Amino acid sequence: MEQRRQLVVDDRLFEWMRDIRRTIHQQPELSFQEHDTSLYIQKKLKELSIPFVSGWGGTGVVGTLGGGECGGGADHHVGLRADMDALPVKELNHIDYASKNPGVMHACGHDGHVAMLLGAAALLSKINPCGRISLIFQPAEEYGNGAHKIIEEGALDDSLQAVFAGHIDTHYDTGTITVDEGIICSFADPFRITLKGSSGHAARPHETRDAIVAGCYLVTALQTIVSRETDPNRAGVVSVGCFNGGSGHNIIGDTAVLEGTVRSSHPQVRSDILDGINRVMDSIGKLFRVDAKLDFLPGLPAVINSKTATDVARAAAVAVVGHEGVISQGQPSLGAEDFSFYQQIADGCMVRFGASPGAEASPAHCGTFNFDEKVLAVGASWLATVALRWLGEYGEHSP
Repeated sequence: MEQRRQLVVDDRLFEWMRDIRRTIHQQPELSFQEHDTSLYIQKKLKELSIPFVSGWGGTGVVGTLGGGECGGGADHHVGLRADMDALPVKELNHIDYASKNPGVMHACGHDGHVAMLLGAAALLSKINPCGRISLIFQPAEEYGNGAHKIIEEGALDDSLQAVFAGHIDTHYDTGTITVDEGIICSFADPFRITLKGSSGHAARPHETRDAIVAGCYLVTALQTIVSRETDPNRAGVVSVGCFNGGSGHNIIGDTAVLEGTVRSSHPQVRSDILDGINRVMDSIGKLFRVDAKLDFLPGLPAVINSKTATDVARAAAVAVVGHEGVISQGQPSLGAEDFSFYQQIADGCMVRFGASPGAEASPAHCGTFNFDEKVLAVGASWLATVALRWLGEYGEHSP
């Protein structure tokens, strides 16, 4: 029972986490540039007397707690992850802890994630748990490959059994945690299409092969893949976010480059969309007599919560917010998350922490994004609890 009491965030710890969150919020840093954030995390881990190794992926930090044997001699090892990068977004909030880095903002709650994990570390450091807990402060989630990079560099060894994480979400009320087994975040497949024609004078288009017009038709045609070729009960999106071409108002451009992303929550939908892009691109190329080349860029697997990890995550959530506070997110999100890379090497479960600030809530990746800071206590308690439950501190939930 003493260990259960220690997992409660008291006022002093909450204020400590809130100060951490606000300090990081004022100094946001982009993916793989989180140098000051990394140093700040290292400082806080030193205050807690938690050993760590830094430099993973350039700025990542992995702290270590515990290390003793669990019951039955099993050497259990669990990871807790927080991302720490910001976005190229101008902050529009009028708050005393607003971003001091022009054009960069914590607009997705990663400042809160860092504060939560440090709060969990503070709770766990008082317990000296059996087994091992890796505290993973990860760079470059927004860039899309921070997790892959630190795993590739060896930040986590083969003894890792499970990884858990949570994401702040203002769509849900504070005091709720979404827990779902299976796919919760979609596949993400970035692509680039290059159209190559021939340029000429804008007054004599018949002497050219217009890549700009071909690109415009292609953007529109790509939308029909989802609207007319995929099952509406299975989510999918094709979005073109970048279109570059041409060099002057009186020159018909010979090159157009389109960049976009495919999002899907079902493997067959993903396959059908990717095939459809190739087919539509080839047809548009022939129609406008331009050469067309498709490149798929490194993407993200879907986040698929395993049953074993989800069962432990749900039990931890009930312990923190009660049965009434544990909810489902419903349909998988078409957002992507590089947490999926951890799930390729271990069991894993990601949850979402409700953090609605009320009527003034703004969506993530927006200059007015903010969240109810009371969620920091929920997140820290859940992270600490789920780690102990995996390690078997509470017995019945040991895998």
